[in-house]
Amino acid sequence: MKWGRRVGVYICHCGRNIAGYVDIEALVEKVRGLKGVVTVKHERYMCSEQGQQLIKEDIREGLVDRVVVASCTPTMHERTFRRCVSEAGLNPFLYQQVNIRENCSWVTEDVHEATQKAFELIKAGVWRVKCLEPLEPLQYPLIPSTLVIGGGIAGIIAALDISEAGFEVIVVEREGELGGWGRKIGVSFPQLVPVKDFLEGLIGKLLCRSNVKVYLKSEVEQVEGFSGNFTVKIRTEKGVFEEKVGSIIVATGFTPFDAKRKAEYGYGRFPQVLTTVDVEERFVNGWPERGGIKSVAFIQCVGSRDQTIGRPYCSRACCTVVAKQALLLKRLFPEARVYVFYMDVRTFGKGYEELFEEAQREGVVYIRANPGEVYPLRDKLVVRYEDTLLGRPSELEVDLLVLAVGMEPPQGVKELMKKLYLNADADGFFLESHPKLGPVDTFSEGVFLAGCCQGPKDILDTISQAHAAAARATRLFHVGKAIKEPVVAEVDHEVCARCRICEATCSFNAVTYDPKAKRMKVIEAACKGCGACAASCPSGAMSL
Repeated sequence: MKWGRRVGVYICHCGRNIAGYVDIEALVEKVRGLKGVVTVKHERYMCSEQGQQLIKEDIREGLVDRVVVASCTPTMHERTFRRCVSEAGLNPFLYQQVNIRENCSWVTEDVHEATQKAFELIKAGVWRVKCLEPLEPLQYPLIPSTLVIGGGIAGIIAALDISEAGFEVIVVEREGELGGWGRKIGVSFPQLVPVKDFLEGLIGKLLCRSNVKVYLKSEVEQVEGFSGNFTVKIRTEKGVFEEKVGSIIVATGFTPFDAKRKAEYGYGRFPQVLTTVDVEERFVNGWPERGGIKSVAFIQCVGSRDQTIGRPYCSRACCTVVAKQALLLKRLFPEARVYVFYMDVRTFGKGYEELFEEAQREGVVYIRANPGEVYPLRDKLVVRYEDTLLGRPSELEVDLLVLAVGMEPPQGVKELMKKLYLNADADGFFLESHPKLGPVDTFSEGVFLAGCCQGPKDILDTISQAHAAAARATRLFHVGKAIKEPVVAEVDHEVCARCRICEATCSFNAVTYDPKAKRMKVIEAACKGCGACAASCPSGAMSL
């Protein structure tokens, strides 16, 4: 074993996240005294271009041949720094990341304790990096085909991009037709352009392509394999079909919040109470109350930004949806009075604020309020609310009440996560690998996200993310081979007792029992290098 003798340690301040609780100067002096450490540098943000440049310069000048970065969790930036050292000419597996943010600064306010623990963790990291040996990525043949789960706008856009790039696409859609929520939207904002023509054009282009296969009224039943070579079983009305693909895009959309959970608003009890989904369908199919509506009120953030029902997040598109629907209602019923109850208005997109202002100019009245309850009065409804600007309770009598419902994770999300070995974020949506550096990637290699399954968003952001997911899903196809990190499990057959605990522990079906050889076998291509098998092995036969 060759031991690295020139270790460079690079400490990140992470703004005030680390530097606010760890004495960086004292830590630097302590680390300089470690055997084998030839340089210690610190930077406000080591992941920035400036910070990475410090590391690259030291490597290129031959000052260091091992790198330790003390910063945040490896989940956030291990790939970033491995790419950094690789670009400078150092084997990326001669790098070690030490987490002194979540493990030190975020768990104590005692500067001395945080600094001492950070030093101990860096010391362990230095000793470990000196034992590391250069490794080369593993390479496997791949199947240049992509599975797209979901046939809504995101799924169609992604499938079209991949098909036009010359690769085969398989689309699995639960419903009997493509289009998803796009079929239930009348016009898009901010230009108020009909969605139907745009959507039908996309579907027509997709279905006429020879390298596209579509399964309707179907669901993914099982997924096995690894990036570049997945085997997928698809259950349809005619039975179960098996397809082989190299990558997977999840574009399963969202589920609207069930307004019945906010019983105080009377949805499901009073026919005059609708949701924004119901109103959108009326704009598509026609309004039965022509001339009969004299007053309308919208309540924003129903099912969003509400801790009482476990939905603390903003659904992002609702404010602009309300502005659009209120404006259209005002134009459809010019004599009607249209009100919007809001906490605050978040019309953040390009042209969205202008749409909001246009609605106000045409007579839509916005009331900053906290609606409390709704009760019937003759053939009308009365909304009782607290005016949060004036600080007093009030009531408003209306003919129609519209609840701006938020977005929730799609149906069947937990089952699909298990099949694809994906994680959920705090709100229940599919979790991306990194909020800034990997917004469409997941922690399962070869699986990508597009659209509202990753989090609430409007059509514009959905389309943008679908294009990104298609590009990421096909990047290996252009290379022509699947490339995988060489950190995999290894079995010492002389020690192995064949208890098969490792097989039961592995979540990726990478450890199996070979009945012919009568020994455990590791499928390197499927192994994620998580170490669960090594931790559970009672005889110590498994290692990474």
